[in-house]
Amino acid sequence: MPIPIRDDSMTDYDPSSPQVMNAFYRRLFPYRPFFLWLNQDQVPSKLFTHREFAFTLAGDVYIRYNSFHNSDEFKKELIRLNPSRFEIGPQYSARPRDRKTLAAGALQPQRRELVFDIDMTDYDEIRTCCTDKKICKRCWGYIAAAVKVLDHALRETFGFKHLLWVYSGRRGIHCWISDQSALDLNDEQRKSLVTFLEVIKGGKEQAKKVNIRGSKDDAEYHPVLGDALENLKMEFVKLILHDQDCFGTEKGWEALLAILPQDRDLIGGLRREWQSDPTRSSVDKWGDLQQAVAGLKKGNQLLFKKYERAMQDVILQYTYPRIDAEVSKHRNHLLKAPFCVHPGTGRVCIPVNPDQVDEFDPDTVPTVGELLNQLDKAAAENGETPSQRRVEEYEQTSLKSYVEMFEKHVAAVLRDSRSTKRATKQEGMDF
Repeated sequence: MPIPIRDDSMTDYDPSSPQVMNAFYRRLFPYRPFFLWLNQDQVPSKLFTHREFAFTLAGDVYIRYNSFHNSDEFKKELIRLNPSRFEIGPQYSARPRDRKTLAAGALQPQRRELVFDIDMTDYDEIRTCCTDKKICKRCWGYIAAAVKVLDHALRETFGFKHLLWVYSGRRGIHCWISDQSALDLNDEQRKSLVTFLEVIKGGKEQAKKVNIRGSKDDAEYHPVLGDALENLKMEFVKLILHDQDCFGTEKGWEALLAILPQDRDLIGGLRREWQSDPTRSSVDKWGDLQQAVAGLKKGNQLLFKKYERAMQDVILQYTYPRIDAEVSKHRNHLLKAPFCVHPGTGRVCIPVNPDQVDEFDPDTVPTVGELLNQLDKAAAENGETPSQRRVEEYEQTSLKSYVEMFEKHVAAVLRDSRSTKRATKQEGMDF
């Protein structure tokens, strides 16, 4: 069914409409770079042909273990099924579509990108600007801080190069790592890597969520964490103290006090001071805490050190990445694909440049309705018929720059993949 030409000001396209989604899959989804990204080669390999795809159809029908011989077959089926969203799994030992013909236990996950998921849900207790499913430029600061820390650690500590950050479409971000060394990690190795990176642990009922020194209060941070802490001190001041004003309310300052060592004199003094002047800002309250701790330096060096370390823990608890560890630990975990459309917001899951993550604004991400408006407006202005349209119609929309960013990433992945294959081939010849 054709989508009518609409005025740019109209934003009432319903992303749950089958007609709208079908137009998106027919005209806008970047099939070729998507295939090359997963396949890491021009010719279909097991990274694509043995890869699982899961589709969510109308009525919340969920279909797993789909697999395809090539990009054309994938495109044809995507348009036919017209899912509201779809997810990507690992490369299996056999084609997932053939699982019913295999012996029990024969279908095993083998290779898969290392993935991370950061969701605003895990920051709800410490953000003050939005609630529930809402997200704005201000609370995006939590996600931005997480991306900067995690991107740096994954590149500098583990040596990964091919990190693709993708906005989830509503209130989070995903990271896909396509290095060969990442693809080859088994579940135990993934678990160890994530455990090393994971710092924030515990539910809402747990006040202190940072406990990385173990039983030794005087133990030092790992150098990687020390590096992150130095970078996060500025984020803490900018985001937590100034922007979010996390300690501005009684609930906020009591949450802070609950994290600290419970010295009756120091905690009691701060509480009385803040209760007597509840309008004091988070900047002022943090200054009060610093001053109170500094007063311990001469009289009680042991307690001073304890509070000094606790304040470092506070900075980490409020700014360090809150990773959904289970997403990263297992190869068979499914994760929403880049360039999907979020069924609730209509926004496309587009790549995000980690170097510009501070400037990213979720509200400016194109929706499927906006893209179709742009596409139809361009066709009307150019007097084009469907048969005259460009091969890649997204080039006529605001999706173009995001696809170009994606293609640049894919080109780097392909270069490294070719180099690895040449090196492996040469080793075989030398042998």
